[in-house]
Amino acid sequence: MIRPFDLDRDYEAALRLWRAAGPGVNVSPSDSRDALALKLTRDPDLFLVAGDEAGQLIGTVIGGFDGRRGLVYHLAVAAGHRGRGLGTALMAELERRLKAKGCHKYYLLITPDNPSVADFYRRLDWDFMPMQIMGKVIE
Repeated sequence: MIRPFDLDRDYEAALRLWRAAGPGVNVSPSDSRDALALKLTRDPDLFLVAGDEAGQLIGTVIGGFDGRRGLVYHLAVAAGHRGRGLGTALMAELERRLKAKGCHKYYLLITPDNPSVADFYRRLDWDFMPMQIMGKVIE
C-alpha cells in the first residue's frame, strides 16, 4: 500500500529504513524531524511510503517540485522486499503526482558508492545527463 508520509506515524521507521538501506541513501541533517516537517509544508503529497501486509514501513520516496522541475530523494525499499516491484511502484506513483502538478522533467542523483542502482533507473527509462553537480552547505 502506497500512501503519503505521516510525520508522527512514519518518521522513526523511515529513518531506520534509510540507515539500513545501504549505499545511496545518506541520512543527513535534512532528514531530521524538524527538516522533514518543513518539507511537508511544501508538497506533502510527494513524500510517499509503502507498507507491508502487517503495516510495517518497507519503502519510501521523497519528491520535490519547485514549480519548474522535480527532484527525487530517498527511494528506499527494505532489503527483504526488493526485487518485487515496490521501488518501481513508488517511482510510478511519484511520477504520476509530479505530472499532475505540471512537472515536465525531474531529476535524481546517484551517489558514486551505489553505481548498480543505475540499472534499476535505466529500466524505468531514465538516462544519464552530461552535467556536473555542485552544492553548498549554508548552515
